[in-house]
Amino acid sequence: MAKLKITLVKSIIGRPEDQRATVKTLGLKKTNSSVIKEESPIVMGMIKKVSHLVKVEEA
Repeated sequence: MAKLKITLVKSIIGRPEDQRATVKTLGLKKTNSSVIKEESPIVMGMIKKVSHLVKVEEA
């Protein structure tokens, strides 16, 4: 499985609660924070939900 580097590039201020929860579940806290996750259907679904807030790269 590939590893993905997920970076929060936009603030979650003013976003719906479900998007805030998704960002928090991914492990992102502040703008420009990054995490590395294994690519899986669950993680890909979370990324798709908040794709307008994050940047995804292969790690």
